Amino acid sequence: MDGIRTVGLIGAGVIGGGWAARCLLNGYDVVLSDPDPEAERKIGAMLENARRALWRLTVAPLPKEGKLTIVSSPAEAVENADFVQESAPEREDLKIKLLAEASRAARPDVIFASSTSGLLPTRLQSEMVHPERFTVGHPFNPVYLMPLVEVCGGDKTSMETKEKAMAFYRTLGMHPLHVRKEIDGFIADRMMEALWREALWMVNDGVATAQEIDDAIRFGPGLRWSFMGTFLIYRIAGGEAGMRHFMAQFGPSLKWPWTKLMDVPELTEELLDTICAQSDEQAAGADLRALERLRDDCLVGIFQGLKVRDYGYGSDLIAYEKMLLDQAPPPALDPTRPLMLHRATVMPEWTDINGRMTEARTVEVFTNATAALLRYVGIDTVYVAQGHACTTVETLIRHLAPARAGARMLVQTQVLHADSDLLHLHHTLLREPDSERVATVEHMLHHVNTYTAESSPPRPDIARRIQALATAQAALPRPARSGRAIGMR
Repeated sequence: MDGIRTVGLIGAGVIGGGWAARCLLNGYDVVLSDPDPEAERKIGAMLENARRALWRLTVAPLPKEGKLTIVSSPAEAVENADFVQESAPEREDLKIKLLAEASRAARPDVIFASSTSGLLPTRLQSEMVHPERFTVGHPFNPVYLMPLVEVCGGDKTSMETKEKAMAFYRTLGMHPLHVRKEIDGFIADRMMEALWREALWMVNDGVATAQEIDDAIRFGPGLRWSFMGTFLIYRIAGGEAGMRHFMAQFGPSLKWPWTKLMDVPELTEELLDTICAQSDEQAAGADLRALERLRDDCLVGIFQGLKVRDYGYGSDLIAYEKMLLDQAPPPALDPTRPLMLHRATVMPEWTDINGRMTEARTVEVFTNATAALLRYVGIDTVYVAQGHACTTVETLIRHLAPARAGARMLVQTQVLHADSDLLHLHHTLLREPDSERVATVEHMLHHVNTYTAESSPPRPDIARRIQALATAQAALPRPARSGRAIGMR
């Protein structure tokens, strides 16, 4: 985002560490303060998990990772910051004090946001200087991966502050939600709190265990909640007549004594012991980091699935990837040698029953390499939006060696031929670091006008780049067996 280069963070717990990872991996420098002497180690461990998750989330190249600096005081964290995120423990008195002190050390135009999960922003900004530049920016764990951030201002918060905060969060690939009316707990936490209260009652009354309650959500409505909210789901449940029919049919049930939401069980030692024991049983001995990785893998899978449908957060992810691709600098490569434009890691879900990368995933890797080559010569999202594209008309793939989960792969690309509207590419998939050939593919691409679906020459500047690359690579040895058709000996 224009004008923001350094993010000051106050607090480095689970939330603050998540903010650090998200900002660093999106190219922002981070200056962080926390009294915990173990803060640097803990953030390092979280950053490793965040890298692993974000590398799998998108094929778009992330910006160069920002620099992390840990300082001893909030004032040091904010004095050169362009945006400040406070994530101290959830105590109103502590947050008011920290924000007041930090606001005096920062430039008057720097936006301050608090990660509070429910404290009122009017109270939190009460002792700040320039309180109009303060807003709540409430994230969800893991901050480096979950998209939602609730933005809620106090009585003195300007609309400009909230708009700028939301614009900054979008550069992190997040989905900001403007909470228009100040309210304890904002929106999402109030919904989660209602579910949590009922869950406590069911454990207290022996209706269900912690595992059974979680199963009821994760195998049922939770799968729908990841892409549709309650209202849209209920509207669909009303059939062709829609929400009105649903409310007429099910509205009376709101008066039935199904819930104890207006009450909450006393958290006795007995109930706490029961909940903790059931939670231990549910974890089955898995440590924190393993559970985090399992959670991250599941989230990435859901997000990628939504991306395919361009729906829900998938639409935000598409926009985020487009932003990353558009701002990525072109690679500095020697055009007289085979180009190395794409790398990939074989994921467990990419493999078949024999533990080898499937044909479909192999083609996907080569498709991404072709896309990287097209971006290299200037055929990017802007060019495509203007009505031009290269489409693949022929593919010949050869499988030479297995690739198993965890293998790091490099694609080597060579231009074999280019003319007015055809581009002939040869890719070689190499396993790193031994450079063993795993597969090769030849792609014949046809340049078309997307409005007419007819053959058309590339735009002159694009044509010159393609021809220059083809000329530069003309002297390279032709790959073995290139140009060969599939057939019996």
